[in-house]
Amino acid sequence: MTLLESAKKQILTPLMKRIAKEEAVPAAQLLKHIAEGKVVIPLNKNRRIKKPCGIGLGLRTKINANIGTSTDKSQMHYELKKLDVALEFGADAVMDLSVGGNLKLIRKEILKRSNVAVGTVPIYEIAVEANKKNDDFLKFNTSDILQILESQAKEGVDFFTVHAGVTKKSLGELKKHRRTIDIVSRGGAILAAWMIQSRKENPFYEDFDKVLDIAYKYDVTLSLGDGLRPGSILDATDKAQISELKILGELATRAKKRNVQVMIEGPGHVPLDQIKKNVQLEKKFCHQAPFYVLGPLVTDVAAGYDHISAAIGGALAASFGADFLCYVTPAEHLRHPSIEDVKEGMVASRISAHAADIVKNVKNAIDWDRKISLARKKRDWKEQIKLSIDKNKAKVYRASSKPHSFDVCTMCGKYCSIKLMERCMH
Repeated sequence: MTLLESAKKQILTPLMKRIAKEEAVPAAQLLKHIAEGKVVIPLNKNRRIKKPCGIGLGLRTKINANIGTSTDKSQMHYELKKLDVALEFGADAVMDLSVGGNLKLIRKEILKRSNVAVGTVPIYEIAVEANKKNDDFLKFNTSDILQILESQAKEGVDFFTVHAGVTKKSLGELKKHRRTIDIVSRGGAILAAWMIQSRKENPFYEDFDKVLDIAYKYDVTLSLGDGLRPGSILDATDKAQISELKILGELATRAKKRNVQVMIEGPGHVPLDQIKKNVQLEKKFCHQAPFYVLGPLVTDVAAGYDHISAAIGGALAASFGADFLCYVTPAEHLRHPSIEDVKEGMVASRISAHAADIVKNVKNAIDWDRKISLARKKRDWKEQIKLSIDKNKAKVYRASSKPHSFDVCTMCGKYCSIKLMERCMH
C-alpha cells in the first residue's frame, strides 16, 4: 500500500505522525492534505532515511540540491563531498543528475550516504546507456525506459523527474510560437529530439500507465518535469509552457487515481511580475499539487550571481504558494558547480525559503527571527552566530574585525545605535 493509498483510507501511518509532529501541524490535517494530493512525502518503500520530509500545503518550504557528474567532470568522491555540504546547509532532498562515469555506482553511494530523499531524472541514464550500446544517445525505446525506471526504483530512488508533458501537442505550440531559446531542459531536449527524429509520441506520455505501475510498486513519487520551462524571461508564461502545464495537470490526476504521489515542476526564468501568475496557474491546472520550482530566476543577466537572482524569485514564488525550491548555484549557465558553489546555492535558497515561510505564517518560522533579534539587542555575538544560517561565515566575519569595545561591532563602534538607545531609554 502506498502512502497516498493509506491516506485515502484514513490510515495515519507512523511516517505521517512523524512529519506532522516535526511540522507542528495537526496529524488529521496532514492526512487530509496527503489524501487530496496537496502534500507528498517522497520515500521509496525500499528505503529508510533519518530525515524524510513533507512537501506541500501548510508545511515549511523545502529545498532540493542538485548534484551529480557531467561528461567533463565525473569524479564520484567530489560529488559525495557536495552531498555532504548540501546536507550540512539544510537540503531537504537531493537529486543525482549524473551523466558521466559509473552512474549506478554513483547513485548507489549517494543513496547510501544521503539521510534525505533522493531524486533522479531517469532519461539521463536512458540516454547514457543508449550512447554506450548504440553510439547514439537518442537510440532508445519504451522497453529501455521502463527497464531503467524499474532498476532505479528497486535501488531505492525516492522521486523521479519524468518529462511526460513534452508531447506532440506542446511541441506544436513551441514550433508555432518560436522562443528566444527553444528548450533549456536537458531531459526535455533529449525527449523532444527523440520525438522529432522518430516521429513518435513521447513514450513517457504514451505509456504513462506503465510508468505509474512502477511508481506504485515502489511508492516512488513522480515529479512531473517542465521540459518546456522558459530559459529566458522573454519566453516566460508562453503558450508552450502553459500547454505543457495543462498536460501535467491531467497526468497528475491520473497518477493520484492510481495512488501515486505527484508534484509538479515549474520554471525557470520568470520576471518578477509574472511569478504570482505562474504559481496560481499551477495550482489551478494541477489541482493544488505541490509546486517544485527551479528558482525562478528573475533576470537573465546575473551570470556568476544566479543564486541571488533565483533567491529573489524563489522567495516570491514560495510566498505565493510554491512548496519546493530547487537551489541554483553561482555556476548556473557557466560551469559544473564546485563544492563552494553548492554551499552558496544552499545558503541563498535557505534564506529564500525562510523569508517565504514568514509570509506564509508557517508554524514557528518567525520565532527564529525573534530569537536572533533579541540576541542582537543584547549584542550577544555568540548567540547571533549560533542562530545564523552560515554559522562559520558569521564567526569568521566577527573574528576578523575586532572592536575596541566587545559589546559593539566595528561598523558603528562607539556610535552603536542599539547601545545608545539602551542608555537613553532605560
